[in-house]
Amino acid sequence: MEPLAILHHVTSKLESLKIPYMVGGSFAGSYYGFARNTQDADVIVAMRQAHVDGFLSAFGGEFYLDRGSIEDALRRRASFNIIHLESSFKVDFFVLRDRSFDQESFARRRLARIDPDIDLESFLQSAEDTVLAKLEWYRLGGGVSEIQWRDIQGILKAQAERLDSTYLHRWAQELGVSDLLARAIEEAGVAGH
Repeated sequence: MEPLAILHHVTSKLESLKIPYMVGGSFAGSYYGFARNTQDADVIVAMRQAHVDGFLSAFGGEFYLDRGSIEDALRRRASFNIIHLESSFKVDFFVLRDRSFDQESFARRRLARIDPDIDLESFLQSAEDTVLAKLEWYRLGGGVSEIQWRDIQGILKAQAERLDSTYLHRWAQELGVSDLLARAIEEAGVAGH
């Protein structure tokens, strides 16, 4: 299976389990910016302990997963992953945190057709929130990830006039990445944002 097909398979299962989710990371970056290959998918989930048994049943046959790491991630509001056995494609699940930015970002998710060849919509992180999340990851990673920086640049260039500049700057200030946002905007050549 191709990565997009696996991702759609995963989001369909989450919907059937009634686990709210949104796709972020490189898939959101590619949707809003410039496409690139990736070896994993990032999915933010509002998952609870009550979902665990159903999750294990739904994914257990096709994916490697571990109950202990899932339950630990739920307790700590951290992350866990599952690996598609046939392709080795990894899906990283980030348990939705209580932090204001995470909650607002999740509330702003939108249905989108990630793959124009597949007539299926999935919940996707907004363009602004994808930029902000990637800026935060870029800073946490020591400011050295060229891939993250290219994703940020791609979104800023491709979405320039559609971005909510006020929202971007407000949350960049809150998250402590205003300096990175200013640099990214300047380097992307989308002044006025």
